[in-house]
Amino acid sequence: MTQAPRSGSGRNNPRGGGATGGNRGFGKGSKPSSGRTGGPKSASAGGSSSGGYGTSKSGGFKSGAPKSGADRSGESFGASKPEGFRSGAPKSGGFKSGAPKSGGFKPGGPKSGKGGGERAFRNERFGKNLGPVTKRPHTRRPGKPVVSEHHDPEGIRLQKVMASAGVASRRVCEEMIQEGRVEVDGEVVTELGVRVDPKTVSIHVDGMSLQLDESQKYYVFNKPRGVISTMEDPEGRPCISDYLKSTNKHERLFHVGRLDNNTEGLLLLTNDGELANRLTHPSYEVPKTYLVQVRGPMAHGVGAQMREGLELEDGFAKVDSFRLVDSTPGHILVEVVLHSGRNRIVRRLFEAVGHPVERLVRTQMGPIRLNDQRQGSIRVLGRHEVGHLLASVGL
Repeated sequence: MTQAPRSGSGRNNPRGGGATGGNRGFGKGSKPSSGRTGGPKSASAGGSSSGGYGTSKSGGFKSGAPKSGADRSGESFGASKPEGFRSGAPKSGGFKSGAPKSGGFKPGGPKSGKGGGERAFRNERFGKNLGPVTKRPHTRRPGKPVVSEHHDPEGIRLQKVMASAGVASRRVCEEMIQEGRVEVDGEVVTELGVRVDPKTVSIHVDGMSLQLDESQKYYVFNKPRGVISTMEDPEGRPCISDYLKSTNKHERLFHVGRLDNNTEGLLLLTNDGELANRLTHPSYEVPKTYLVQVRGPMAHGVGAQMREGLELEDGFAKVDSFRLVDSTPGHILVEVVLHSGRNRIVRRLFEAVGHPVERLVRTQMGPIRLNDQRQGSIRVLGRHEVGHLLASVGL
């Protein structure tokens, strides 16, 4: 008997057409592009093989759903796509700015920490698991298991503090301590008898800071176009507080940095003053990622020019990276990463190279990504995300 083809095998439903997924942007059900469709593979996302960016597509925006499900940040353009673009998402793995991919570790992926044990915040309710922190200052490692100098006889057992912070079960936390994955005030602690005062010490697991103060709040707001980056506006224009739920309005939140009236995307809200100060201070050089839509075509060399730097009215400025995401006739979509926080810096840089911005969306700030968050919504940052955010500015 001839066996019928299995559902979803691709024999009856080709993957390359784009009908599946509709306008979901970087939907979880999207399929990565592959050679199975028989069509030519897209060119490298970093550029084009022809004379100008506007004359050839790099994984161009086609009708229907994008093929990649690895990154859904393009969905920050909202339900209505930018004029001239029929899809709001780049192909082939999404953005490649060097940031962690959305979704964090896969269930069968590598485990964090030296001992290869269970990863921290495995059962986190909110946000994404971003993996272990890789960039941390050198820490002091004990020569042999002794009672730590941070031991407080009146304190709480370290593993209990970790479990209360949502890292893992107390048993797993004990294993993490014994594997040398836990630091107290910059010293690796390996013995289980250590007691600490959570109000006075800094604890890191896999290089990630634990936020032990339950009064500190952290949110991500996907700001729509036309919303003022203030909590209150005397002129009655739409502002951030209009999008806060009644349960959040008593928390006295403030926004980290600003987005101008016509810029959309990621805006952090918190009541943690020290974190906000560090995220906005130039010395910490926190990178920010933007999707920029401009008129095309764009001549070769513009990206190199912006990476090398331009002289603006308030001084020299440049981008950390410049990447062509896609192009359609008359429109170019570019991703840029920069750490400067000067007023309207992205718009002014593109104006300086002769391409005024048509639409601008911030998709990432430090390790925090917008992903598929609905425009106008506010979500709670997970403890794992908060840990990465604190670690990115040395907290």
